[in-house]
Amino acid sequence: MNILEKITQHKSAFSKSERKVAEVILANPQSAIHSSIATLAKMSDVSEPTVNRFCRRLDTKGFPDFKLHLAQSLANGTPYVNRHVDENDGPDEYTNKIFESTMASLEVARQSVCVNTVNRVVDLLTQAQRISFFGLGASASVAHDALNKFFRFNVPVVYFEDILMQRMSCMNCNSGDVVMLFSHTGRTKSLVEIAQIAKANDATVVGITSADSPLANECTYVLSLEVPEDTDMYMPMASRIAQLTLIDVLATGFTLRRGNKFRENLKRVKDTLRGSRYEKRGNEA
Repeated sequence: MNILEKITQHKSAFSKSERKVAEVILANPQSAIHSSIATLAKMSDVSEPTVNRFCRRLDTKGFPDFKLHLAQSLANGTPYVNRHVDENDGPDEYTNKIFESTMASLEVARQSVCVNTVNRVVDLLTQAQRISFFGLGASASVAHDALNKFFRFNVPVVYFEDILMQRMSCMNCNSGDVVMLFSHTGRTKSLVEIAQIAKANDATVVGITSADSPLANECTYVLSLEVPEDTDMYMPMASRIAQLTLIDVLATGFTLRRGNKFRENLKRVKDTLRGSRYEKRGNEA
C-alpha cells in the first residue's frame, strides 16, 4: 500500500486538523511534494506541528521522509535515471526535482544515523595504525574522497580501486588496522569477501552500507544510512551524497578529537597550498 492509499484509507481516523492536511495532499499531491512544511501548513490552515503529526501517523519519520514516500507513490520515474524525474521534464523541472529529492534524502539519512556508532568509529579512526578505504563502482569515488580527507591527518591511509589490490592489502592487515568499506546496497559479493579477509586478519571492519545486508553482517561496526534509492534501477545519486556527508562527519570528529595541536598541523598543510592557487579577486571564492 503506497502513501496515497494509506491517506485515503485512514482519512476517517485523522483528527479534524489532520484531515485538512490530507485533503490538501489528495487534491494536489504533486504540489505537496514541492512544498515546504510551512507552505503545506498554510495551505491546510493548520500549524507545522500538525503537519508533522500527520506524517508520523502514516509511519514516516517526519515531513522529509513523507515527501519521499509521496514521490514514490506518484511515479516510477525514468528507469536508469532517477525515480523523481519524468521523461518529459524540462531543465527547470529536473533541476528542481534532483535538488529537492536529494535534500529530503539527506534529512532522512541524518535522522537514521546512530550517533553512538559515529562516536565509536571516530575513536577507532583516531587510534588506528592504518586506515583503508575501499569501494567498488559508484562507491569507489566515495572511498577516494575519504582518502582525500584523511591522508592529510598524518596517519597512514590506503585506497585501491582494483579488487585484487584490495584483497592483497587486507591480507596484510593486523589488529591495528581499520578497513572502511562503502556500498549502498551491501550486496556486492567482492566487497563482502574483502570484509571477510580483513576480519580474518584481525582488522576492525567498518561498513557504510545498508543495515542487515550481507556486507553489514560481516562488519565489526555498521554506519547505516536510510536512503530510499533503488540503485538496481536508478543511477546512484542521493545515496552517494549521503555517504560523502558521513565522511565529512567522521573527518570532523577526527579533527576535533585530535585537539588544537593537530589543527595547527592542518593549518600548515593548508598554508603549503597557497602558492599553488591564484589570489582571490574581490568576492570570489
